[in-house]
Amino acid sequence: MEAKALKRLIIKSLKQQGFKIEGDRVSAPIDLNKEYIRHLHAESVRHLIENSRAKLVPKEGKLLGYLANGCEVIPELISPRLVEAKSDTFEGLLFRYAALHWSIPISTGYGRRLRFLVIDEHNGKLIGLIGLADPVFNLGVRDKWVGWDKKAQQANLSHVMDAFVLGAVPPYSQLLCGKLVAMLVASKEVRNAFKRKYTGQQTLISQKELDARLALITTTSALGRSSIYNRLKYQGNLLYQSVGFTQGYGEFHFTNGIYSAMSEYASANASPTARHASWGNGFRNRREVVRKCLSSLGIKSDWTFHGIQREVFVVPLAHNTQAFLRGEHTRLRGTDYSVSDLAAFFKERWLLPRSQRDQSYLNWEREEWRLWPRYEAQMALRYDNE
Repeated sequence: MEAKALKRLIIKSLKQQGFKIEGDRVSAPIDLNKEYIRHLHAESVRHLIENSRAKLVPKEGKLLGYLANGCEVIPELISPRLVEAKSDTFEGLLFRYAALHWSIPISTGYGRRLRFLVIDEHNGKLIGLIGLADPVFNLGVRDKWVGWDKKAQQANLSHVMDAFVLGAVPPYSQLLCGKLVAMLVASKEVRNAFKRKYTGQQTLISQKELDARLALITTTSALGRSSIYNRLKYQGNLLYQSVGFTQGYGEFHFTNGIYSAMSEYASANASPTARHASWGNGFRNRREVVRKCLSSLGIKSDWTFHGIQREVFVVPLAHNTQAFLRGEHTRLRGTDYSVSDLAAFFKERWLLPRSQRDQSYLNWEREEWRLWPRYEAQMALRYDNE
């Protein structure tokens, strides 16, 4: 696509989303309540669903089988277990399918990735998702909370991961299990899984063996302020600490139908940021694609301003997380929260009172989550068998 045509397409897309274009300046929508934020994300979510159609339609029936009907959930017997969702496995496919139902577009993450299904051992059904990926290098409010300098940041950012997806699926979400999934991020099982996966691996630039100790997890609220993470305590400790808000920049408003054209244009007209040879030849992530494309079109990087300031939370996984990340301590004194202990506390504090007070979860049926009509799956299976 030629530059002028792509630029017109970008402007048209932004205007449809409520952005104002005046000359070379773009202004974010003024009314950024949660419903409008969902509206801004809706086109990107629809695009992700459409791109997943061919692969997931034939398997949707089987995937839905891992969702519980409300009548299959017995609150007193809920028993969560973390199952790693590795790439190219059925668990990975289930993770991808469930993530398509989020109200915001969920990226696959980049760099290091560690994904979990939270499964109810009582019935084998899906409770929720945890997805961890490499954090961004610069995040002002996080860096201020840690208190590290650039040298310590470069040395120890590998001990930090970011939760890019975190939440419960229905009917468990109706039983406040979003809080349960959030609590499980702080479990020693997550730390141990990280250690198992990355111990012995080498960093690409220095070729040094990776120190696979996970000290901190960060996450940002999807729709401004969060009600799930606030006041989430265990043994008197606040598991999620609010450290401030993002500045309102990103690329989600370019990740709908125009992203493919932007990616093609960037590949043809821009070069990836200089990196180590073994990283490959492509762009690092979606953010770099968007910024390189805009720059090649002569568009200011200010156009990445969408105005949605997300609340940033940190989840310390040790008693001395800050001192360790600053390089002041060499020993990481990790917390000892187990999945079973966190679940038992959640059950008494939130789950059982909610299930007794509100039993609407019993009415939910897994078919409500079907993304594509049944006949599409039947046709796809017929073609596969021919």
